[in-house]
Amino acid sequence: MKLHVYKIDGTKTADTVELNPAVFETEPNEHSVYLAVKRYLANQRQGTHSVKTRSDVSGGGKKPFRQKGTGRARQGTIRAAHMVGGGRAHGPHPRDYSGKLPKKVSKLARRSALSAKAKEEKIIVVEDFSFEAPKTRRVAEIIKNLNLDTTKVLFVTANLEKNLVMSARNIPYTKVQKAPEFSVYDIVNSQYVIFQKGAVQTVNEVFV
Repeated sequence: MKLHVYKIDGTKTADTVELNPAVFETEPNEHSVYLAVKRYLANQRQGTHSVKTRSDVSGGGKKPFRQKGTGRARQGTIRAAHMVGGGRAHGPHPRDYSGKLPKKVSKLARRSALSAKAKEEKIIVVEDFSFEAPKTRRVAEIIKNLNLDTTKVLFVTANLEKNLVMSARNIPYTKVQKAPEFSVYDIVNSQYVIFQKGAVQTVNEVFV
């Protein structure tokens, strides 16, 4: 598959890039994409949720009332889970949700996500560019020139472009990632993926 390269002003150039069929034209494997997205979202969780059990709440040093003669159900402590102000039964505690996918599954998921975007014609290749200083307005202009100003956009760069990252972070639904470090979630969560020309070669080679 060949795609034309665009300038950052939105005009099409005569230059083209070849997308590796083994990466951009595979049969999407939905289950691998599901696993990758599920793992990514799990890795974002802090896991700091915590509740107090009956051993953590205060009180309960004595029996609330006598065993018999009150007409009420017998109680042994006010710290029991069914009592108001008592401990929580089977509640969450701090834990680590992070994990890893097998490398083959991870690569398959990325190929599947990229192939789906390519099939939908939602991959755009632009010339390599960089900013001398962070400038949010310039990124907004690039997105507008490509007629993508109302969509979620993922920029994939060949190198770590710190100024581009800083320029794009104030624009809603816009993210910048270095190839090949973008996740399956980044692709799925974006409506359009904009590759810098130099990033295409990296993706062509890494995800085979």
